[in-house]
Formats: sequence, C-alpha cells, structure tokens
Amino acid sequence: MILTESKSKLKIKSLKLKNFRNYDLLNLNFDEEANIFYGDNAQGKTNILEAAYFSGTTKSHRGAKDKELIRFGNDESHIETVVEKKGISYQIDLHIKKNAPKGIAINKLPIRKASELFGIINFVFFSPEDLNIIKNGPAERRRFIDLELSQLDKIYLSNLTNYNRIVNQRNHLLKDINTENKKIITDTLEIWEMQLVQYGDKLIDRRKKFVEDMNRIISSVHKKLTGNKEEIQIIYEPSNGNFTLDQAIKKNRERDLRIKSTSVGPHRDDICIMSGDLDIRKFGSQGQQRTAALSLKLAEIELVKRTIHDTPILLLDDVLSELDKHRQNYLLDSINDIQTLITCTGVEDFVNHRFSINKVFHVQNGQVAKEN
Repeated sequence: MILTESKSKLKIKSLKLKNFRNYDLLNLNFDEEANIFYGDNAQGKTNILEAAYFSGTTKSHRGAKDKELIRFGNDESHIETVVEKKGISYQIDLHIKKNAPKGIAINKLPIRKASELFGIINFVFFSPEDLNIIKNGPAERRRFIDLELSQLDKIYLSNLTNYNRIVNQRNHLLKDINTENKKIITDTLEIWEMQLVQYGDKLIDRRKKFVEDMNRIISSVHKKLTGNKEEIQIIYEPSNGNFTLDQAIKKNRERDLRIKSTSVGPHRDDICIMSGDLDIRKFGSQGQQRTAALSLKLAEIELVKRTIHDTPILLLDDVLSELDKHRQNYLLDSINDIQTLITCTGVEDFVNHRFSINKVFHVQNGQVAKEN
C-alpha cells in the first residue's frame, strides 16, 4: 500500500483502535490541520493521543507497559494508523499482546525490529506533565532527550539499545560477585566495560550535539515568551565529570562492586536548564519552570522541522488550561502550519484566538462523535 501523491506535509490520515485502553472499536479520520477532542476528564481523550504516539514510537508517552494499554478483559489490542509523508502513504499496524512481544507491520509487511518504524512519523507531545522535565529528577530529562533523538536518529537508537543491554549485563555481574568468583567476574567486567565505553561515548557526543542544536533555537523562543526579560541555556552534565568515561568507569569500579550497580555513564547523566545564573529546577518559580518547559517543547518542534525538513505532528494534551493568555497566543501562533491533535475540556478555550479549528470531536465514555 504505497501510493504516490502530491508532496505535502507529514500528517496522520486515519487511526483505528481495537481494545485499546477504554476503546472497544474506534475509527477516526483527521483533518490535515487542527483536530479538537473535547469532553470531561477521564473520558478517553488522552488515550487517542497516546495511541497515535505509540504508532510512531512503539512507546507510551506516559511510560506505561504494553499490557496496560490493552482494554480490560482482553488479551490483545490493535492500532492501525495511516500516515502520509512526502506524498507517500504508509499503513502502520501494531498488535499489542498481553503475554507476547508486540507485532509491527508497515504496509502489511511485518518488521523484526521496532527501530525500522522510527523515522516514518515524527511526533512532539505536549502535556501538563512536561513540567516534570524541569522539576523532577534526571531520569525525566534523559527520557526527554532519548525519546526525541530516537525518533530523529536511528544510529542513536541502536547505540542506546546496545548501551542499555551492556549496563544491564554489567549490573547483573556486579550482583553475582562473591569472594570465590571475584577474580573471574572482575576480568569479565573489563570486557563489558570496553563496550560500555564504546557505546557510551557515542551517546554522550550525540546528546551534546542535540543540546547545542537546542540552544541555538531556545534562546529566541524564551525571550519572546518572557518579553525579553529572561535568557535560557541548556547545559549537558555528564556523570563522569572531568574524567573520560573510560577513566570514570575504572575509578568507580570498587564502589560499583560495593553497591552492585553501575554508577557512571549516560544512564546517569543530566541536563541543567539555566536562566542567567539561576538553576530553574532548583530555584525557579512555578511560572519560570512552566515557561522553561514550554520553551523546551517549542524549540523541539523547530529542531524536528530543521532535521527532517518537514513538520512533525503535534499532540497537545490539555495544555492551554495550564497557560496564561500571552503564552496561549504564542503557542497557537507557533503551530498554525502543523497538523495538530488537541484535547481540551471545552472548545471555548479557542474562542478568543485566531487559531483555525478544522475538525471537532466530542469524547464521552469511550465514544467519539464528530461535530463538524
């Protein structure tokens, strides 16, 4: 099912769900611009965005396990998404199974690795939880970088997969060590550490490049959001400090043997978000943190555009209610050329904006009704 059409921006044309979250069966066709899903909370609006995101990344933006996506009382779920990219249509099918690995097919042809799917669709997901990127611990910020880079760079995804496998193997060895086998396991550790450094250095270099690219964009975005009152900068903070990763791994080996875990490497790195001399995570107000999170996401959109030479698909989950009018206007003005799926509690959120609404759906108790 590869159809050549006139060139146009990236867009989702349709989404079909079977036994996904609270949906028995759902069949949606989207407008290529703004699609609004409104209704009370806990009716299933976010589940639609989650399914769309899953179809391009094989991951839940909430971090949910696959089996948690299957409708209660069922053993498997199915997502079918048709997207158009550079004039070519792709049908993506995902079968999520409770007791087996997920199955993925592109244009009816099964693929062996999820990485083969990455790059067909590029999503940017906005939600109120984005504030956690700023407020929470380093894992949240690493996840932000890893999810975006995995969509943009298949080599990064491969290196990340290999690195995580090696860290798990090293940790397994550290847990198995005892007085009798210490010499054997220590020798084995050195073999795994060579690979850990090999892949870890590549991850660090690519993340630093990502941070550099983001910094070129985010500064002007943040200035406009704050009326030129605040600067912003992202700083990459490797856990190995001033040591090379190889030096840090060797230096910390005895400590790792005691704690039975790998204490340095990209899986422990962080980014710091600064406003002038202020660490926004530690000392910024809630308003400053919220604005920094919005700047980060808007910069992410622009970076994706520059990287793929196309627009990403934007998923906005009840974001407008979290922003004041100035930031609402700036966000909506920034996305008017992008296909967007938006959830909200009421369409009145858009009444006083110039933002054009193309399709409206009412979501109630797992049922979706198109209103225009």
